[in-house]
Amino acid sequence: MTETADVLVVAAHPDDAEFGASGTVARWIREGKEVVYVLCTSGEKGTSDRSVSPQWLARVREKEQLAAANLLGVREVVFLRYPDQGLEDSVEFRRDIVRAIRKYRPDTVVTLDPYRRYIWHRDHRITGQVVLDAVYPFARDHLAFPDLLKEGLEPHKVKEVFLWASENINHKVDITETFHLKVAALRCHESQVREMSVSDLELWLRDQCRAVTAGEDCELCETYHRVEAPP
Repeated sequence: MTETADVLVVAAHPDDAEFGASGTVARWIREGKEVVYVLCTSGEKGTSDRSVSPQWLARVREKEQLAAANLLGVREVVFLRYPDQGLEDSVEFRRDIVRAIRKYRPDTVVTLDPYRRYIWHRDHRITGQVVLDAVYPFARDHLAFPDLLKEGLEPHKVKEVFLWASENINHKVDITETFHLKVAALRCHESQVREMSVSDLELWLRDQCRAVTAGEDCELCETYHRVEAPP
């Protein structure tokens, strides 16, 4: 059975979506759209504290992600629990993303831009590429992963993809009215905020979102490379 959503957000780690797209997510939810998150890993290696175990950190970060999603109004969070720093462009991973697309049948998919040059977290790069491949052609074609048909998951055509953290920006979203929710959602990720060398998180985020508003009639923006999916 499918339970459709307007937007599917796919992130490599807890907190990725909050950094990249939470102001936009909050705006869409205010406009009445249904949003579902898919978390590929639980971020169990995201610490400099040698006293904590990966298993403990995974539980903490999942709780933080659920708190952030609940604050924003995200309807559901799906944890795939692939290994942190161990994502691979595998058939299994691709099938899981295709399954999510066919289950929720979103018009819009949001994920990380895999094409940043030079230094870029490998999990981010792999996630973005697998999601793009899942959108087209795998989620669309009935002969791709025919086992999903047996689960009742019919092919689905996504209309558009938003890629955050892109160096090739062609789309900006005004988040002036939802910026406070972005800040609050990021503060839910306490384990990661502690790792940042930022004295004032809200000021730092405001500077980031203000710096990209050139050419737009807004105070604060989130930026993307937006592409329409092939028919």
